[in-house]
Amino acid sequence: MTVTVAIPVRNGGELFLAVLQALQAQSVEHELVVCDSGSTDGSLELARAHAAQVLEIAPEDFSHGDVRNRLMEAAAGTHVALLTQDAAPADERWLERLMGGFELAADVALVYGPYRPRPGAPVPVRLELERWFASLSPDGSPQLERLAEDERLTPAIELVGRRGFFTDANAGIARSAWERTPFREVPYAEDRVLAIDMLRAGYAKAFVPGAAVIHSHSYTTAQQLRRCFDEWRGLREVYGWREPASPMHLLAQLRGELGQTRRTLVAQDVPPARRRATLARVARHHVVCRAGALLGSRADMLPAPAARVLSLERRAGFAPLNLDDEPMPPTKDVSPDER
Repeated sequence: MTVTVAIPVRNGGELFLAVLQALQAQSVEHELVVCDSGSTDGSLELARAHAAQVLEIAPEDFSHGDVRNRLMEAAAGTHVALLTQDAAPADERWLERLMGGFELAADVALVYGPYRPRPGAPVPVRLELERWFASLSPDGSPQLERLAEDERLTPAIELVGRRGFFTDANAGIARSAWERTPFREVPYAEDRVLAIDMLRAGYAKAFVPGAAVIHSHSYTTAQQLRRCFDEWRGLREVYGWREPASPMHLLAQLRGELGQTRRTLVAQDVPPARRRATLARVARHHVVCRAGALLGSRADMLPAPAARVLSLERRAGFAPLNLDDEPMPPTKDVSPDER
């Protein structure tokens, strides 16, 4: 196994520097490839100073799927680890553990690890991240996901959640699998689409809890709503998922979230006054996220200018993939000797 670490960047700033410094400490030797899409803050020069091979593209040429395909094409490694510019390996064995995921089974094509919240991250964000990634492996051991041959026509909407989840902010990809099943050039959720395509092509994906990165955001209320709009529009485009809007469903969700949070805080012996303040913050965070989710999963009903205003990425419109109309993923031609 030879390893490349690949990162897209634009104006990564101090967080990008922290990523590069964490990579220098890794226990596994690796090549570094960076794709810069018009940085003006010195990120390009910073990457070169850390011995990275740098690809340069214009900002208007950026798309999530295309840039990651460019990085994969430029990588020399048999296996490629993907990060984002603000996802820093949590320790010096991150890459070692991530690559270890490929040893779990011969058919593993995708490996990913969890996010840990930054020091000082908002409590609702910390609880959300800890809860989600803990749910992917309740016992803390590596987990494998694959589709049996008779499941490969499973509708995309049935892969919402753990089974179809994958993130390329902390991921490893086997080059041989990517050559057959590359990223699609989609505007958002390219990692979820790749996971569906890989699973349907007969590959497995692995979750490795020990391969963590430090990665979280401290959004304003408006930014949080717009980020959730983008995420749920992506879920609608990829899976066809529309967030239920019934008042009873929304109330049940809020009660469940607050109940789970309260139990966590009690188990941590958080004093009652702090507990109440935390529950109030969690309730506000949840309501904002649900509002973004309801709007995002109905983006197909919104005019393009409204979608642009609601989008953190300033993306207008709605681009459904209709993955179930073409259940087998597009693949590149591979010679019989390579199979």
